[in-house]
Amino acid sequence: MKTLVVYDSFFGNTKQVALAISDGLASEGSCETLHVSNATPEHLKGLDVLIVGSPTRAFRPTKLITDFLNSIPKDGLKGIRVAAFDTRISTADVRSRFLSTMVGLFGYAAKPIADKLAKKGGTLIAQPEGFFVNGSEGPLKDNELKRASTWVKSAIKAGPR
Repeated sequence: MKTLVVYDSFFGNTKQVALAISDGLASEGSCETLHVSNATPEHLKGLDVLIVGSPTRAFRPTKLITDFLNSIPKDGLKGIRVAAFDTRISTADVRSRFLSTMVGLFGYAAKPIADKLAKKGGTLIAQPEGFFVNGSEGPLKDNELKRASTWVKSAIKAGPR
């Protein structure tokens, strides 16, 4: 199985999750992890699985991730299994009614990533997943890297959704 994990990261937390996901797939075949600035549509050739992650910024993925997803041709992910993740702050940690309302309205980055991957022809193998950071810059909460590895292993085993 050939897998590509593409991520963007501001403070290193999303990169850590991307690397944990890659480590979780080590026994499944080849897995390359690329910062989005180094990923091109050519990297999609011959892929079995594409996983894309972004920090949540203003309730959305970063511009670089959005631009990467937009650069994929229509049906460019046909036959490729896909999954999406983000890093986020827990609304419980912020304890802001306003933030909770905004998250309820606009959500986090993983869902629009997953929607775009599916729109480009990919077959979702997992629900979009979020991994939690402490504060706006991190670090990741305890056990999030282990949870990322477990999440991706479960997604690969479960197959298409």
